[in-house]
Amino acid sequence: MAMTVHVDVVSAEEEIFSGLAELVSLPGEMGELGILPGHAPLMTRIRPGTVRIKLPNRNEEEVIFVAGGMLEVQPNLVTVLADTAIRGKDLDEAKALEAKKRAEELMANRQQEVNYASAQAELAEAIAQLSTIDRYRHRSH
Repeated sequence: MAMTVHVDVVSAEEEIFSGLAELVSLPGEMGELGILPGHAPLMTRIRPGTVRIKLPNRNEEEVIFVAGGMLEVQPNLVTVLADTAIRGKDLDEAKALEAKKRAEELMANRQQEVNYASAQAELAEAIAQLSTIDRYRHRSH
């Protein structure tokens, strides 16, 4: 039997995932993190991107988009407190592409009074959603 750790992924709206995992991968503030059972305690911010949860004794992964938040790791518990969290299967590619296009246009249009940092954050979030959609489609079955 594989070693596991309990994982909770929650947003302000709902609990997205609660269960056992062999491995959790996610975009930490300083780079990609891989959390295995027994990992040292850790607390860090996470960036917009994909949380991948390797389910025990299965080839498939649970794929979840997060728009940032916090990660807390305890020896037997991993908690992802996401600003926004959406299951890979529930992401809307057309909506994400439209958001990406809108953010790129805002950044390119120097005539308008634009909050560049806000447009940049929107662009990063849209790109992260598209990446999560791609990972969801190509995950192991």
